[in-house]
Amino acid sequence: MAIDPTSPPTSPPRDTPRLSTRDKLILFVLCAANFMVALDFSVLNVALPVLGADLGMSQSALQWAVTAFALPSGGFLLLFGRIGDLYGRRKLFLTGLVLFAAASLLATFAWDPASFLTGRALQGLGAAVIVPSGMSLLTTTFAEGPARDRALGISGTLMSLGFTIGVVAGGVLTDALGWRSTMGLLALFALIVLPLAPGLLPESRTPDRPHLDVPGAITVTGGLLSLIYALTTAADHGFGRADVVVTLIAGIALLTAFAVVESRTDAPLVSLSMLRRRTVAWGNLGGLITFSMMSTVVFVLTLYLQEILHLSAWETGLVFGVQGIMAVIAGSLTPRVVSRLGARRTLVAGLTGQGAFMIALLFLNEHSWSVWLAAVAVSLASMPHVAAIISYGLTVTSGVPDEEQGLATGLVTSTQQVGITIGIPLLGVLATTSDDLLSGTRLVMGIDAAILLVGAALIALGLRTWRSAGSGAVEAEPVGSR
Repeated sequence: MAIDPTSPPTSPPRDTPRLSTRDKLILFVLCAANFMVALDFSVLNVALPVLGADLGMSQSALQWAVTAFALPSGGFLLLFGRIGDLYGRRKLFLTGLVLFAAASLLATFAWDPASFLTGRALQGLGAAVIVPSGMSLLTTTFAEGPARDRALGISGTLMSLGFTIGVVAGGVLTDALGWRSTMGLLALFALIVLPLAPGLLPESRTPDRPHLDVPGAITVTGGLLSLIYALTTAADHGFGRADVVVTLIAGIALLTAFAVVESRTDAPLVSLSMLRRRTVAWGNLGGLITFSMMSTVVFVLTLYLQEILHLSAWETGLVFGVQGIMAVIAGSLTPRVVSRLGARRTLVAGLTGQGAFMIALLFLNEHSWSVWLAAVAVSLASMPHVAAIISYGLTVTSGVPDEEQGLATGLVTSTQQVGITIGIPLLGVLATTSDDLLSGTRLVMGIDAAILLVGAALIALGLRTWRSAGSGAVEAEPVGSR
């Protein structure tokens, strides 16, 4: 019988299941691929000045080293998630690995800006194939309940860890071996995973193979591409540029058209009934908040540590390295927390905890001891942050039938990409354009904390009629139901 998650469970939580050797190998392959993609989001950032000098790229052109990856990796997620549902997730996952490996090698041995940016764009396209197909393979391989909780817990931890380690590894590799080694590391990961995947991963797809919703695919992909371009460009140049304004308006218009198209087709790319589920709507909002606010903190603190406290890139990386250790600890503990509290309570608690530690960063100043305040606060904040990542993924995918798991995980990963992208232009620009970087940093931290705490309260209210099993599995009821 379903119980109210606002009350403690009446029976003890189920033990975390033991995974078979094959299950562990499948989990390793899928999580290694996720880790590889997360690493790609941050490993190149520290290397950009060296890369630009080597390839002859101007300061303004360096933005495209990031944008060329972000555009396809975010813009095509929903499309490839649905293609995997219809035509085979394993097949698509392997295709993505091959493409990512080839693209990483091209970026590693790039001879001019055009060849490098082509490699980065193809990396992004490969990531857009790997992430939703890999996540849906994970959620269909591991049954809903403790097994899936544990699998998503490990995956979410490695996702957060990959982003953090990328900051550290980028600095170390660039200083020791040059910028090309950052791209070579990604190629190495892909080439390790690729031979293992074919013999381990099961094929899965929907049984009836409905037609692909082409108008929906065009409008949602175009809308996401326009929106991500506008936000990534605004992060470097502000919202006043004509191309930013035009693509932002185009993105909103195309996503609005997508909603109209989906309401009128018999086989929609994204079922509007899914978007009306409480778990999907509020869960993705939680994911958007936790990713956007943490990416903002990492960006602004990097500027603060180097410009105000005068730390080197290597020392800055060490500050964030502690965050990775705390993320691993949080990843091992979160499935147990979910089994006791349920995914909804864990999500709300994670956002609240992350916001609370951001309040501590309001006390940053120009004195050297502030480096310890920054290191401790951001490291401790990573624990509730990882809890929020894991529980929002569980929230969105719980109760979704297997034939729609690619779509659900596509929404999860789209939220991740947009979240990482949106925070820096919306909040980070307040620090970079401020006359006083220290005051701008404090302002951003205050707004960051407020968004997290208000978001947690709204999500708690939005999911107040949820029903949860003791293991954290949920009933994904429509938003309009009671």
